Amino acid sequence: MRSDRTSRQFVSVVAALCIAGSALVAGQSKSSAVPPKPSAVPRTPDGKPDLQGVWDFRTITPMERPKELANKATLTAEEARQWEIENKRNQDNREKGNARVVNGQQSTQDVERAYNDFWWDFGTNAVKTRRTSLVVDPPDGRMPPLTDAAQKRATERRALGERLAEGPEDRNIGERCILGFNAGPPMLPSAYNNNVQIVQTKDYVLIHNEMVHNARVVPLVSKATPNVPTWNGYSRARWDGDTLVVETKGFLGQTSFPNSSEKLQLVERFTRTDGDTLIYRFTVTDPSTWTKPWTAEVPMTRSSEMMFEYACHEANYGMENLLKGARYLEKQGATSTTGSRQ
Repeated sequence: MRSDRTSRQFVSVVAALCIAGSALVAGQSKSSAVPPKPSAVPRTPDGKPDLQGVWDFRTITPMERPKELANKATLTAEEARQWEIENKRNQDNREKGNARVVNGQQSTQDVERAYNDFWWDFGTNAVKTRRTSLVVDPPDGRMPPLTDAAQKRATERRALGERLAEGPEDRNIGERCILGFNAGPPMLPSAYNNNVQIVQTKDYVLIHNEMVHNARVVPLVSKATPNVPTWNGYSRARWDGDTLVVETKGFLGQTSFPNSSEKLQLVERFTRTDGDTLIYRFTVTDPSTWTKPWTAEVPMTRSSEMMFEYACHEANYGMENLLKGARYLEKQGATSTTGSRQ
């Protein structure tokens, strides 16, 4: 869910700031501690909060709280600011580190990671909530332990990924362009395409992710839930005061959510807190995967940018090439390899 490198950077910055924490807090001006007055929440003609628009959910806040920060749920404003500065410095250093000179010309060393840093879009912001993790429950900011069944599934999937792929079914659904790894449900901040567009009517809401142009048309009216599982499951919505609640079940065993099972049940809550902020909170219940339910919260910011088509299937040469590579290695007599990604 997060890279160890990002976690270590996060911990080192916060640890250094905590040493001088009292001085840092004392040095804050009163004006910087006062948040700007939020704009009013717009409403639809029938009086419901208007959730429509494009929402950006990039963030550098890690999914799980680093173990070294077990007792620190939030950052001070100065700690968050310094973390953002350090994150920007690390991004700049990675971009410079990718560049090298070949025959007097600058070249980009990007093959081993598929992209160079220009294409990554992890975001730069950590101050929306100043939390040290997106997971808000359990209180330690970490997902509950995996069940024995989930650990077995994870081992089997790793073994599958380490052998030559016999066909596309041997690869994960992200590589197969079926679902994106952050498209959801639930939606998770990731490497790029961290945008979602919401369109609502009195009877339906459309949740359209930029990643793999994944779209859910969710009824707000009473509809029976089919008993045939699907990649996205079946979502049904209702209003709880000013919060849109979307409940989803009926997933296939393999989903975009790592290691989840067909028993996955998801409750998503969308709350617009002002003109520019949408709080996305989801609770995961999957007794076959985690020992207890858990909850994460992702702040989203209104964006003036447009959504772009994510033509994954149409340009998925990676899948074709890795299968060609596997067949080539077979002809060469390979018996064992990590060449499923060759």
